[in-house]
Amino acid sequence: MKRLTLSLMLVLAAGSALAQSRPSSPERTCAANRQSVDANGAIVLGTGGATYDRFVRDPGFCAHGEFLEQAFVPSRDVAQCFIGYRCKVDSPWD
Repeated sequence: MKRLTLSLMLVLAAGSALAQSRPSSPERTCAANRQSVDANGAIVLGTGGATYDRFVRDPGFCAHGEFLEQAFVPSRDVAQCFIGYRCKVDSPWD
């Protein structure tokens, strides 16, 4: 019985993690999207439909060997809103 209870708890925890929603950039203003990145340092933001990406405010939120690339997303009031950066891996061919 103890194993069944533990298994049930793990399934419920996993299900709630999968159900967590992320903000959607097209539904919010450009300023709100930018403020979320600035306030949190790094966020995962929906960019329309089932697409999403991780956005950061500075290189401190990237892994060693990654560099910053400017990030623009669609927002409710601006077609291409600059909200911060994406972390990108250095190309091995450079």
